[in-house]
Amino acid sequence: MKIPPSRQSRSQTHLNAKAIANQARRKLYARQAKPCGVLFGLGFVGLVGWSVVVPTLLGMALGIWLDFQFPSRFSWTLALMLAGLTIGCLIAWEWVSQEQQRMARDQPPDDSPNQEERD
Repeated sequence: MKIPPSRQSRSQTHLNAKAIANQARRKLYARQAKPCGVLFGLGFVGLVGWSVVVPTLLGMALGIWLDFQFPSRFSWTLALMLAGLTIGCLIAWEWVSQEQQRMARDQPPDDSPNQEERD
């Protein structure tokens, strides 16, 4: 249930105004920042996907070669495929973490969730 504006306290109105101003400031900052639309997002998803696929396929290829060269009860293909998948996931995790850090660095100044508490 929403309280009518006439009954809201001044501090609540002040916080609402600050939140709206903060949102408007962020939109203006985003418009001035370098463009990163749908194509950027698709490219990043593709990059992350390939960073997982390539090590997995390399591990699988090496495993198949080892299985043909040195036959045994142990499946090198499966073991190296899982190792490649693990390495690929770690690489993707690192890239995503770096991108999140870059995005956090590029945020407008004084933009934190605790801003209302400081003012």
